[in-house]
Amino acid sequence: MMMVNLRIRFMGREDVSAVIHVHLSSFLNFFLSFLGAAFLRELYNGTLIDPSGIGFVAENEEGICGFVTGTTQPSGFYRRLLRNRWWRFVFASISPVLKRPSIIPRLIRALSMPEKAKKQDGRGTLMSIAVLPEMKGKGIGKALVYAFLKDAANRGLQQVDLLSDRYNNDDVNAFYKGLGFRCERQFTTPEGRVMNEYVIEV
Repeated sequence: MMMVNLRIRFMGREDVSAVIHVHLSSFLNFFLSFLGAAFLRELYNGTLIDPSGIGFVAENEEGICGFVTGTTQPSGFYRRLLRNRWWRFVFASISPVLKRPSIIPRLIRALSMPEKAKKQDGRGTLMSIAVLPEMKGKGIGKALVYAFLKDAANRGLQQVDLLSDRYNNDDVNAFYKGLGFRCERQFTTPEGRVMNEYVIEV
């Protein structure tokens, strides 16, 4: 059931600290979480600065409880971020790399993968969505996705895609299917994660 006092609004740079808290609370043991708050700050600030960036937050009387981000131009997105903020990303990556040097190849792949993807005109990407664990089941995620899709359509997109783990992730996959996303393909990452790529018409 949707919360009565919930408000969905555009994300601002003043919201990034709260967004990082939601991210770290929601994505335990994920790669981006391991990279830490400094890296996430550069990522989300960079998303908001990029003209293609889309960001919304869900806010109740206690503060921000969820967010969604993405881009209308996935091709070249990370290249643009690195071009404008490369030294910030390098600085933010020093600590996690020193803790685990083996992540360097994965970090490079993560930042270059969009360059390898085939560009599809009129298709954007929903990159990240999260809701505080204690706030799940209240319709917040659905409201965030709807806001994202509406803004994507207003910007002239015809489709939006996203990635989700295929295994041990039944609730999330069911969530996307329930919103009308269809699984377009499956693939395995170099780290062995089997991913579903979903797409929806907007």
